[in-house]
Amino acid sequence: MSTHKAEYNIGEIIFHREHDFRGVIVDVDPEFQGSEEWYDMYTSNQPPKNRPWYHILVDEEESMAYVSEQNICTDSENGEVENPMIDDLFSKYDSGHYLPRQTLN
Repeated sequence: MSTHKAEYNIGEIIFHREHDFRGVIVDVDPEFQGSEEWYDMYTSNQPPKNRPWYHILVDEEESMAYVSEQNICTDSENGEVENPMIDDLFSKYDSGHYLPRQTLN
């Protein structure tokens, strides 16, 4: 079991350091939850699996990314994220972050 606390929260806007995109966090896994095949295919810097991983709605895309904590930082752009799934998951944008529609267990 992971002993690392997630540095970022649902609704927080982040920037991906390696792939140069912004996005909003929609879910957090305490540890990597994908397959070995996915990990080998999509990670270039072999991030730790025992640290938090984030599900991110990508800005100006219709996609979601699965990203390790080591590859993200707080976004400095301070603007809303454009993604068609935003309204399904968040009720509103307020002061640099999104408020979830419902509390997840």
